[in-house]
Amino acid sequence: MARYKITIEYDGTDLVGWQKQDEGNSVQSYLEEALYGFSHQRADIYAAGRTDAGVHALAQVAHFDLETNMELFRIREAFNAHLRDMNAPVAVLEVEQAAPDFHARFSAKGRGYIYRILNRRARTVLLENRVWHVGFPLDVELMRQGAKHLLGHHDFSAFRGAGCQALSPIKTLDKLDIVVNGDEIDFIVEARSFLYHQVRNMVGTLKMVGDKHLTPDDVKTILEGKCRAQAGVTAPACGLYLNKIVY
Repeated sequence: MARYKITIEYDGTDLVGWQKQDEGNSVQSYLEEALYGFSHQRADIYAAGRTDAGVHALAQVAHFDLETNMELFRIREAFNAHLRDMNAPVAVLEVEQAAPDFHARFSAKGRGYIYRILNRRARTVLLENRVWHVGFPLDVELMRQGAKHLLGHHDFSAFRGAGCQALSPIKTLDKLDIVVNGDEIDFIVEARSFLYHQVRNMVGTLKMVGDKHLTPDDVKTILEGKCRAQAGVTAPACGLYLNKIVY
């Protein structure tokens, strides 16, 4: 039995997310079908994080086991050939041999996301379903001031999505940088793990600071209040990218 680690890129626009569902196409179902297509072995593929419908990935990581050893280059090429044949919006970027005890999810020491806001009056054509378009000016400096309150070890109940299965709302946010690239505002977020919808709820709240519906100090009040209803909207899935898994 051999274990393999793969790094994956995907466009989540028309997917139901990472996880297999009764209806709709998922990243997991596409990959497992492609794997069977070239190996003739049925195997479960486990991801570092289960992204939601509409969320993209630049560097998702997953693992699977095969009964036989295969050349790494051949696995990558075979995956991508079958994914192309299925018109899947998924690509395997890298394949590595993994230790028998490696687990894409449980071995991970950190995760990184990028959230992209296009902040201009004109609608986007080239970035449709790739960014959150906000058509009025946002004050980036105010958002940066608000973001500072979220860094560190906190109870993030106010930013926890309904249906979250985490045993505890307490997380440590290691990084929340806000970077301007022309008309685009990027939120660079890193932690060991996140609550369900945490990144999108934090961005939605900071956007309300940027449009001055909230003050930077309101973010601290919301965080300490631990009430989801006090925080901002959930930012659209289309702007979120899983960017990094750290082992």
